[in-house]
Amino acid sequence: MMKKSQEAIGTATGQVGIKKKSRVPGVMITQYVETIPEGQNHPDFTRKPIALTIQEGKFAFFKAIVNGEPKPTVTWSRNNGDVSDPARYQTKYDPVTDEHTFEMVNVSPDQADTYKCFAVNEHGRAVVTVVLNVIEVGFNKNKAKPAAAPVENFSTVLKRKSKVRPKKEAVERKEGEIDPKFWELLLSANKKDYDRICAEFGITDFRWMLKKLNEMKKERKEEQAEFVKSISNLKPIEVAGDGTASLEIDLDLIEPSSRIFLYKDGQMVPYTKELGDKMKHTLNLTGKKYIFSIKDLMPDDAGLYQIDVEGVNVFSTEFKIPPIEFLVKIQEVTATERQDAVFEAVLSNPFSKILWFGKNQPLEMGDKYDIEVSEDKLIHRLVVKDCMVVDKGIYSAWAGIKSCNAWLLVEPDKDAKKGKPAERKTTRAGGSGANLAQIAQQQQEKLVKVREEITEIKAAKVKEAVEAAVTAAAEPPPVEAVPGFTDGRAGGEMLEQGITHSVTVETGIKSGLGDIYALRDKQTEFIVNTLTVCDGTWFKDGEQLTAKSRGYRISQDGLCHKLTVLKCGDDDTAMYSFVAGEHSTKGKLTVGDVPVFDPDDLHKFSRPVIIRVGQNAAFKMPYPPQDGLVVRWFKDGVELKDGAGSKIVKESNHSRLLLRDCLRSDTSGITIQLQNPFGAVEAKSNLIVLDRPGPPDGPVELVETTSSLIEIAWKPPTDDGGSAVTNYIIERQQAGQGLWAVQGDVSADKTAYRDRNVVHGKRYNYRIFAQNPQGQSDALETTDSIMAGVLILSGPPGAPTVVSASKTCITLTWTPPENDRGVPIIGYQLEKRKKDTHSWVVLNPLNEPIEALSYAVKDVTEGAEYEFRVAAINESGAGDPSPPSAMVCAKNPNMRPRFKDPEDFIVVRAGNSVRVKVNYEGEPPPEITWLRDNEKISPWVNVVNTEGTSTLVIPSSKRSDSAIYTIIAKNSVGDAMFDVEVRVTDQPKSPGPVAIEQTVQGRVLLSWSPSPDEELDDRLYYVVAEHESGTRVWKNIADRLFSHTYTAVNIQPGREYHFRVFAKNDMGLSDPSDSPTWGVNGDRVPLAPNGCGSMEVNFERPPSILVPLKVHCPPKGYQLYMTCAVRGCPAPSVAWFLDNVCINSDDHYYITNAFGVCSLYILRVGSQDGGEYKIVAENPLGHAQCTTKLVVKE
Repeated sequence: MMKKSQEAIGTATGQVGIKKKSRVPGVMITQYVETIPEGQNHPDFTRKPIALTIQEGKFAFFKAIVNGEPKPTVTWSRNNGDVSDPARYQTKYDPVTDEHTFEMVNVSPDQADTYKCFAVNEHGRAVVTVVLNVIEVGFNKNKAKPAAAPVENFSTVLKRKSKVRPKKEAVERKEGEIDPKFWELLLSANKKDYDRICAEFGITDFRWMLKKLNEMKKERKEEQAEFVKSISNLKPIEVAGDGTASLEIDLDLIEPSSRIFLYKDGQMVPYTKELGDKMKHTLNLTGKKYIFSIKDLMPDDAGLYQIDVEGVNVFSTEFKIPPIEFLVKIQEVTATERQDAVFEAVLSNPFSKILWFGKNQPLEMGDKYDIEVSEDKLIHRLVVKDCMVVDKGIYSAWAGIKSCNAWLLVEPDKDAKKGKPAERKTTRAGGSGANLAQIAQQQQEKLVKVREEITEIKAAKVKEAVEAAVTAAAEPPPVEAVPGFTDGRAGGEMLEQGITHSVTVETGIKSGLGDIYALRDKQTEFIVNTLTVCDGTWFKDGEQLTAKSRGYRISQDGLCHKLTVLKCGDDDTAMYSFVAGEHSTKGKLTVGDVPVFDPDDLHKFSRPVIIRVGQNAAFKMPYPPQDGLVVRWFKDGVELKDGAGSKIVKESNHSRLLLRDCLRSDTSGITIQLQNPFGAVEAKSNLIVLDRPGPPDGPVELVETTSSLIEIAWKPPTDDGGSAVTNYIIERQQAGQGLWAVQGDVSADKTAYRDRNVVHGKRYNYRIFAQNPQGQSDALETTDSIMAGVLILSGPPGAPTVVSASKTCITLTWTPPENDRGVPIIGYQLEKRKKDTHSWVVLNPLNEPIEALSYAVKDVTEGAEYEFRVAAINESGAGDPSPPSAMVCAKNPNMRPRFKDPEDFIVVRAGNSVRVKVNYEGEPPPEITWLRDNEKISPWVNVVNTEGTSTLVIPSSKRSDSAIYTIIAKNSVGDAMFDVEVRVTDQPKSPGPVAIEQTVQGRVLLSWSPSPDEELDDRLYYVVAEHESGTRVWKNIADRLFSHTYTAVNIQPGREYHFRVFAKNDMGLSDPSDSPTWGVNGDRVPLAPNGCGSMEVNFERPPSILVPLKVHCPPKGYQLYMTCAVRGCPAPSVAWFLDNVCINSDDHYYITNAFGVCSLYILRVGSQDGGEYKIVAENPLGHAQCTTKLVVKE
């Protein structure tokens, strides 16, 4: 086995170099000594410096925090250079934060290097390395090179191979030259995005593009192979829910120290790992995944972002920020459980898809969420289906870099039945509350108007250019002067010589031909407008057409040339062209038919689809296969998209529509539209979603009420749920009660009900339910209770009389009314009025009547005067009030003082506080006096008097405070007194030595000296306890002895006896006084010999097992008892063993030995308790043992 070597470099003589592992990754620790004194340690890094990539000319710094005892010294160095120049390198230490800082002001490219930080003390050294990358601005192309630098070292300067350059360095492209950004995007894009990128840059020759792209990919891979092993998981730049944008890439670098650069539109972007919270661009590295993030997004952040490794591009992506604003932002939504919540927003410009986030998590279309977009792509909607409490949170919508957010609050369903889940709601909560369609339409009109203005401006510019060209063609070119001729005759002579100047007007086409789709057997025409009046020729697939051509008509009206196809047929499908001079235009005519449906399929489709709430609705429509056929589905005129609760399948010969989890609100007209270039055709059907009806239309009308009848009426429900109402169910509740009972039902053609089971004067509530084959509606309830008949109030009772009065209660009684007017009285209502006031205050509400003819009023103020009146309550309410009672004052009557259940004896331990609390009553309040042994109490004794209570307090009691304390209560009516004995004592001291003397056979006399506390405590007495060798337990043989002697009886010969004497008082027992041993070898009264010979009996014997151990197989977790019986004299000592290991001192086992019966108890048996158990009994004469096995069942 190899032994770990010790480092010899960097240590002084006598030192060792032991490598240690740091808790911080990347830190190398060398320990100089083998043993470090206690309280000291070698250096280590709490926080190590972090690698930095920074732009040239910026302020760069590294920070480190070290620990160690003694405090280590921190130094810095670099691999390729010196750091002693104070103008370029500065070392600082902050004692407050304990940070060591290495600063480089105005950092330059030559400072890019690997730096080291050393922490050294007498016990060792800690070293960590960190890399500084410097981004050179403009690659220092114009910077003068140092003369001493060799040419071969210039390769260290970064040279990008990408042709995308910053705007200031970009070279103007020639006409027809492709933007380099096009190729960079294609090299990193998925194949599905090729069409979009080509359309964006106007590339139409796909075959040439793919050929050149493959060549560039091969070349790029060769460049990347120098620095990168593999590239995967390219994720284009996207906006996250926290307002940041990020792009991701997985890179497996050959050299982990390779430099990585970020570019935007060819311009290098500075970033850092350490200062990520302060800089706009940050890099997070997780394993091989590189994530570049951009925060605080602004419009100028849009552009082409590229990642380079040592000058070789590995990823390019474009960040587009559309010019979009939220015209209507999403609003806070409060929904009930099982209800759908809707967030709606309107954009300023069409946008195909915005990003939705819920609690910072991206949301996608699925079973939980529906994402809807209007046809004009201005209205965007998020539907949170079947809301639960866990869906509560903040939801946000992102369009480009613009966002808005709002809360979703979910309240519990109060109507849900206890113990049953709430039903799914058919209604939706939320929405913007504005007319989104109108806002979107107005915005669409604005956009159309802007587009028309732009079109008009372009058309005006084209018109100006055309007019300028015509004018230039119509004017003759200027005649140049011929040398030697200066008068007007020059022209004549030149004409004679045959020299002429002619003007040639070129023919041009103002508006040419386009492709036309014409219906079969219909007429169509081609129109061409020329710039000048000229002749033209028409051709069909290269063959000239003339006026005699059959089926065609050729005409010209000035600048307008027309070719009319009189009756389009299949033969007319061809390429048509018009030629005027050197100019030509062409267009294709395609003849066809409007799509058609099969009559049988159309009839079948027109049948309505009827389903129940929560079910799926499916529509299918066959059609003949056609090229260029566009299939669209509509719901009440609004086009349906795949998603948002609908699934659309389009095949070559049919299309299917599936609407999931339909609600009652989904009842609508369904239309399928087939469209081709020749026209469109539609087929219509209906979706009927059946549900239970809505509640009957209210309010409930009272038609008639008498003492025996109540008649009510209502209106049919506004929504019958898709099927006719069959009947109405009426329930009734008596006012003040909680039980609803079904009274009956009526057919659907009746909207009234007569309740004949009423009691005159009672009030009732009603609720009505509508019912159809789908279920029962919600209830329509009466707003107020309805009384049967008219009010019949009782007459006045007799005036209340006062039975008793105190400061807290006034008791009243009264007589029932003489005339109850035929309606039974159910109780009474009592009122009070304070003297010198005019308002009566009700003491009990009508729904809590006083059933008795008396009442104790406790809501009174001491010393105030009141009068009372009472009214009888029947089913109609409270009747006429009685005459008021006489004025009565709330105060106690005069009474002699008396004490309420006082204690006459109190015992307190010395040192504790004494509290004697006595409750009393008396009117007027008595004066309280305390006495001690019929004398005034000491000043240090406190007396606290409150209303009805007096407390005597002695803070720290002593034995001398024991006395008879007397409380005296006295008022004008009389007085009362009560004695309380207070005994201050402590735990008694032990009695004196105990002596034993035998007077007769079987009796001994115990005597002891009195306890020192006997003189201080007259309640002290003695307790005697006995212990004999036969039982080996202490038992009390005498109690409450006030003398100092006791005669113990039944003293058996041949046994040892021990006695203990305790002193006892109110605080408990004292420590015992032990007697000498009395018994086998003790002093005894000699027995007179009877003349018979005696024989010694020896009871000693070695140990033996009387009852052996048994085998036990308990289940795991059960309790276990294991017992056996042993004997021997002297009594043997017993030891338990498990697998030959003694377990007597193990707390896991409870072991007992009661007179030779040895037991072992395990509270819960575990697998570790299994094994061989052995018990060994041993005394001086020998030993015995017994074994058994314990098997634990799983």
